[in-house]
Amino acid sequence: ILSVMHFERNLSNKILGWYDNNKRNLPWRVSKKSKKKLYYRLLSEFMLQQTQVKTVIPYFDRFTKKFKTLKDLSESSEKEILKLWEGLGYYRRARNLLKCSKLLVKNYNFKLPKTIDEIKQLPGIGEYTGNALLGLVHDQPTIAIDGNVKRIFSRLLNKEVKKVNFEKIILLNKSKLFKTNRNSDFVEGIMEFGALVCKPKNPKCVSCCLNKKCKYFKSSIKIKVSKKKMVKKKNYNIFCYINKNKQIALTKKNQLGFLKNFNLPRIEETNRFADTKNWKFLKKYKNSISNKKLNINLYYKFSNKIPSSFIWHSMDKNKAMIPTFTKKIFRQVSTLF
Repeated sequence: ILSVMHFERNLSNKILGWYDNNKRNLPWRVSKKSKKKLYYRLLSEFMLQQTQVKTVIPYFDRFTKKFKTLKDLSESSEKEILKLWEGLGYYRRARNLLKCSKLLVKNYNFKLPKTIDEIKQLPGIGEYTGNALLGLVHDQPTIAIDGNVKRIFSRLLNKEVKKVNFEKIILLNKSKLFKTNRNSDFVEGIMEFGALVCKPKNPKCVSCCLNKKCKYFKSSIKIKVSKKKMVKKKNYNIFCYINKNKQIALTKKNQLGFLKNFNLPRIEETNRFADTKNWKFLKKYKNSISNKKLNINLYYKFSNKIPSSFIWHSMDKNKAMIPTFTKKIFRQVSTLF
């Protein structure tokens, strides 16, 4: 049974009061009248998808130093964008960001569309990011339902996340949540509240301004609202063609979902039929990407000939457009020289 509830009337005022006194000083938080608002919000929301604030800040600063306006960003190349994005992961976000900026400049005259359906037509923007931008840029009455918001609502009910109908809760409480003229602050404030007060671990319940109506705080049986991500274990064989010039053969033909369209050596999921007899074994090592733990068997072969889909790449220089995953392989293979 999906749970719904009616909030207390001043919930939004309590969140906003807390936010005014406790919000973090983040570089993308500019005034509502700032000409940089759309650009800064678009850039930060793309970067913050599946990435923590502390990780994003230095990347955001580098981007805005290099590309000072949305127009500057739209006129850049994919190579430039990916180079600045290097190490942030989920590189599809960077490509979508560039496509999105071009469309906003060309088709929308440097403005964000005003409806959620139109916003979601832009590359890389789904329900969450669309609502976040709708609220933050246009001050519309909406909530971006991320993990932080889900956790707050679930704890107020003391229910598991999967048993809560978040959309229905927001609809039932629309007049209470959006009665202010500060919708953009509320969109951000409730996410901030979840990040700093209603945290996944060790929430600050005693000092929480919502605890009088919070069933999680009042109950002797506290339901866990957050679940650990299922860690997927994968086993891969990586085969590296190398030559005496300290070059390694790379290809974009590997169909690895987490590293599509990037230069990698030959990679295959390990199975009992893997052809390794013509390759020399170098070592075993482990790597992690998102919620995947990778067990890797690394093989190599000195060769002057490589398959047609590969190119030679120096392991000493020109590491632009090379993901961290591949750089780690470079470090392992360089021990041969």
